[in-house]
Amino acid sequence: MTRKSVSKPAAKTAKKTAAKARDGASIPAEVVETIERALDPLTSALKRAALKRADRQASQFTEKPAAVAVPAAKGALPVSPLAVPFPKMPPIPGVQLATGRAGFYKHDREDLLVMRFAKGTSAAGVFTRHGIGSAPVDWCKKHLEMTKGADVRALVVNAGCANSFTGKPGADAVRRVASATAKRFDCRQRDVMVASTGVIGVLLDDGKITHRLSEVEGRLTDDGWAGAANAIMTTDTFPKGAYAEATIDGEKVRIAGICKGSGMIAPDMATMLAFVATDAAISPAALQTLASLYTRTTFNCVTVDGDRSTNDTLLLFATGQSGAPNIARAGDKRLADFRDKLEAVLLDLALQLVRDGEGASKFVKITVTGAESPASARKIARTIAESPLVKTAFAGEDANWGRIVMAVGRADEPIDRDRVSVKFGPLVAAQDGLISPTYDEGKMSAYMKNQELEVAVDVGVGKGSATVWTCDLTKQYVAINGDYRS
Repeated sequence: MTRKSVSKPAAKTAKKTAAKARDGASIPAEVVETIERALDPLTSALKRAALKRADRQASQFTEKPAAVAVPAAKGALPVSPLAVPFPKMPPIPGVQLATGRAGFYKHDREDLLVMRFAKGTSAAGVFTRHGIGSAPVDWCKKHLEMTKGADVRALVVNAGCANSFTGKPGADAVRRVASATAKRFDCRQRDVMVASTGVIGVLLDDGKITHRLSEVEGRLTDDGWAGAANAIMTTDTFPKGAYAEATIDGEKVRIAGICKGSGMIAPDMATMLAFVATDAAISPAALQTLASLYTRTTFNCVTVDGDRSTNDTLLLFATGQSGAPNIARAGDKRLADFRDKLEAVLLDLALQLVRDGEGASKFVKITVTGAESPASARKIARTIAESPLVKTAFAGEDANWGRIVMAVGRADEPIDRDRVSVKFGPLVAAQDGLISPTYDEGKMSAYMKNQELEVAVDVGVGKGSATVWTCDLTKQYVAINGDYRS
């Protein structure tokens, strides 16, 4: 397939989109689709390839070894039965990491992560559009806009306190963390990104972080991804990481990422913190375009419980230490392999959020076809994925296709009732608006015992399609969230 560079009008559109993403503004679907068409390598063929890779990964639950063990801690939750092992993640040139215990938890565990980046590192971010937001999100959005994502030097992350809905005192606490970090790392405070996760409505005790900076700085290492993934967990039961290598103009570059998230997960930035770094040399504007585009096809396509957080943050860093040429445009043909691998890393991380859904025992892929548009298909798929009745049926291993049909209808999107079909894996449950003549309750029940399930729905009105990944809703989810603060 011939790949074309981005036209000047498309580049201007990308620039405007990047600015909106930094502001946390809603990007109209038609604008994103315009950019996708302009960036030929980002078209549907490329996305289908990435989704196929994700499907292959998701289908290997029974073949993968047990996930990397989380250090024992008081009150630790049992590891999810859908857990995957933490991958081997070599150092990323230009990135150093260290963890420590700030004391946001009563029990003994590390809850502080510091990352230091080489001078000249580019950064991009996509954040929650939640109406409440948080002080760390406000800080990152403001300063990425101020610096245009140029020369970000550090990231400080704490678990155990979200510092959300804390007003000016919360904002002041973030500023003090950034200021102390900047002094220690000899940079400007605006070059320091900050992220938090934990209980909403609790003011961050920034002294717990600043008093540990000297100790944590002494631990900085090039090879600390596994510890970093553990330190940012809250109700997660296993650390989440992904790694890939790509080539840019014949030079090898590396992409590594970690994320956290288990509950309060829904599209429009799944509830999580995600930090991804590469040693590629990519301009901040191009990096922002890629982050915005691929959030839409990865983190915005997973849901655990339909709730989204005040603190959702994806930060993408490019250190430029690989030796590959500097890339200024997201549509540069030399970025073809990198774009492919970046989307794969983000999708891998997003699917791990679902695998660690609080109390989850089933990993479910829901695909909707025949919709009026991709946006309509996404809404229908999300409605199915977030229905408590559908999710509890998955938990009970009940192939209750009537609940699927119920969710399709209440999505309030165009459908043809007499052409709707529902499949569970290879088994047809309903077709042409009624139960399938080949329906076999025994086979359906046997299929529902699998850890990995697929539901396919065709609504019979067009060519739009979409896929959303979710999990079941179990008694354990209620227990975890009922005891969250106690």
